[in-house]
Amino acid sequence: MARIAVIGAGMGAMATAARLAVAGHRVAVYERAATYGGAVGRFERDGFAFDTGPGLLQLPAVYRDLFAKTGKESLEQCVGLMPVDPAARHLFADGTDVSLPNASRAGVVAALDTALGAGAGERWGEFLTRARDAWDRTRRPLLEEPLRPDRGAPARDPYPSVPHRRVLRRSRAAGTLAEVGEWELSDPRLAALLESYALSYGLDPRDAPASAAVLPYMEQTFGSWYVTGGMRELARALYERCLARRVEFTFGAEVSGLLEKDGRVAGVELVDGTAVDADSVVAAVHPSRLSALLRGPDQELFAPDEVRREGPRGAAAGRVTVCLALSGPRDPGAAHRTVVHSAGREGELRGLFDRGHEGSAARRPTVWVSRPDDPALRPDADHEAVVLTAAAPPVDRYDWSAPGAADTWADGMTAVAGAAMEGLAGRVLWREVRTPADTADATGASAGAIPAPALAGAGGAYLAPANTTRLPGLYFAGGWAHPGGGLAHAGMSGALVAGLIVEGDAFRGSQ
Repeated sequence: MARIAVIGAGMGAMATAARLAVAGHRVAVYERAATYGGAVGRFERDGFAFDTGPGLLQLPAVYRDLFAKTGKESLEQCVGLMPVDPAARHLFADGTDVSLPNASRAGVVAALDTALGAGAGERWGEFLTRARDAWDRTRRPLLEEPLRPDRGAPARDPYPSVPHRRVLRRSRAAGTLAEVGEWELSDPRLAALLESYALSYGLDPRDAPASAAVLPYMEQTFGSWYVTGGMRELARALYERCLARRVEFTFGAEVSGLLEKDGRVAGVELVDGTAVDADSVVAAVHPSRLSALLRGPDQELFAPDEVRREGPRGAAAGRVTVCLALSGPRDPGAAHRTVVHSAGREGELRGLFDRGHEGSAARRPTVWVSRPDDPALRPDADHEAVVLTAAAPPVDRYDWSAPGAADTWADGMTAVAGAAMEGLAGRVLWREVRTPADTADATGASAGAIPAPALAGAGGAYLAPANTTRLPGLYFAGGWAHPGGGLAHAGMSGALVAGLIVEGDAFRGSQ
């Protein structure tokens, strides 16, 4: 039985801890915050409750597998899990309104044809066929296997782009998600639909590789799922599973350094000076934070090109979350999730990603409106809890401490959301605003950016650092590690790290 120290209590960290404990190891988790869950946060006030992190789950099979392999109770026995239908309502800048069914390609095609005109659905369906090819080519190396030194396949873009004919110039295949939207979908509304999947993860569609087509493919193929009581309930269930497997948690315990002996990791040191011996250490923190924990001579934990998530235009975006406590009952016909697309696409992208334009996107960003029909989130039937989210510049490119900065974004987002909720402004009792600065403080994420799923192509620029490091015995898990951000991907990182620790170099991936 080995002693394992885990830094952080986010979803990837707990997924790793539960699997290692079942394998017979003694696992201790050290979390600097006062609670578990990491980015899967919750805000409560006056009988209202809000998810401040992800509100929906994709690829629930990841957590079904985790719960099946760590205890007798299944995922559905631990949380209420239900598909969201429609998966999303989309309001485009020209006023077009379309609701897309959950996990039904034929239904999506039909809905787009009806709302956008004959042929629109067919073009989207053909795009999804190409996206499926990209998914089939990268699913195992990017999701189910450790990232190996030979990165030839992930570095190449697997999306089979349609060659684009250019006047007096040679035809060229789309290299970015934006080019896929412009050249292959031939409708600004379909392009906005496509690009919204990149924006939801803080990625610039002008730079994100064409392989980002797998993001809408995953959602529209495997569906979107809601956890009754909010996504925090999933974090609670995983925490309780860890406790049942005798994982030890210490909260308010910040790790200040890594201990080394004979060229390998030997434990961790806490800020109060406590030294904790360990045979292996699993870190679920930002790469820059992990590197700062090294003691002794300078040592690089990752190869220089492994600290990813920075495309050609700079750092990924962060996220603004606005929790709205509303008077009045929820419209029983309201969609669980509505995406209100920006009326100024170019201005929004410049304001999010281009130097010198920071903050201009606050005037009219793309806004995700979450309206779960869940009595557990509201004080009574005469009130409603709504969460608005939007991509926003990270801390290192926007002064979120400036007077009125957060309120400016919240005002703009509420105004945009009014297109999806008539009379919204008059129903607001109070609001709570979370900015990328709050994300950085709560999770330790550099600049408050959000991690995106690992993507193939772009020479490997959108891969996450590997789960192994250059220091033997030190492993890397969570949203900033391979295979990247998102609830499902964080869970996958736990399976990969646990496999590497239990089986060593012989581990070739989860089954």
